[in-house]
Amino acid sequence: MYQIFKSWYDQTVRYSLYNSLDYKNLQEVPKISKIQINQSLGLLAQNTQLLKQSIDELSTISGQKPVITHARKAIAGFKIRKDMPLGLTVTLRGQRMYEFLARLIHLALPRVRDFQGLDPNNMDKHGNFNIGLNTQLIFPEINYEQVKQTLGFDISIVTTTTNREESLELLKQLGVPFKDE
Repeated sequence: MYQIFKSWYDQTVRYSLYNSLDYKNLQEVPKISKIQINQSLGLLAQNTQLLKQSIDELSTISGQKPVITHARKAIAGFKIRKDMPLGLTVTLRGQRMYEFLARLIHLALPRVRDFQGLDPNNMDKHGNFNIGLNTQLIFPEINYEQVKQTLGFDISIVTTTTNREESLELLKQLGVPFKDE
């Protein structure tokens, strides 16, 4: 699936963006540089079984083992101690990035109940797009019977663009489903 998606970007989307956005050089055409997946577990990370299951699920979804994030300092009001595990993060680049993006667009997002499209306002001023998902069950790799607790996660698609319009056009050309405004 990666080869098809990547070659489709290189042969079709790249030249379409080059012609429509009037770049002087083909190297100026925007592309996706990385995809960051973050899952916050909070105090649930103290349960080692739940932490291990979350690591396995995020590994299955992303194709790469996640890194455990720890608290930088203690916050007594939230019962957080320094170096306490709080969440998971994965940074995807290259082949795994394109594989994940293809599965997200074509398999996972259509499985969301009452899906009307992604909000284009979730893009920051630098052209990076952020998606928040409520459950990991939308990915077909996850077995519903083995999930003990549904946990959401955030997906950040980081692009090489400098503004929102170019990034929005890039993601539309790649097939990301946006809401009609």
